Amino acid sequence: MTDPDDVPSTYLTRLRAICGALPETHEQPAWIGMRWRVRQRTIAHVYMRDDDCVVTFRSPGDEIAGLLASGPPFAKAAWGDDVVVMTLGDDTDWEEVAELLTESYRVQAPKRLAQHL
Repeated sequence: MTDPDDVPSTYLTRLRAICGALPETHEQPAWIGMRWRVRQRTIAHVYMRDDDCVVTFRSPGDEIAGLLASGPPFAKAAWGDDVVVMTLGDDTDWEEVAELLTESYRVQAPKRLAQHL
């Protein structure tokens, strides 16, 4: 198990900026790592898996195949039909992360909130 303090602060800082800009999103410690939620639905979850820092997020069905076909840093999560795992690293494209997490928000947020994006 990892706690929020195990996630590198540089990743937490970047993810906080991205997720914190989304309407009515809040951050909370998860069973491992940290997660961001809109209402009671998780839009992003970051944690340490072995020696890697990963973030999970929701993706619409038509985009999942493209992400998974591109290979690393993307992989299918072992749970949820629409959950993608992305390994974070020195070469992470943070603009892409922002787009993916915004899309995850659109999937999870009530339509009234999602329309504000």
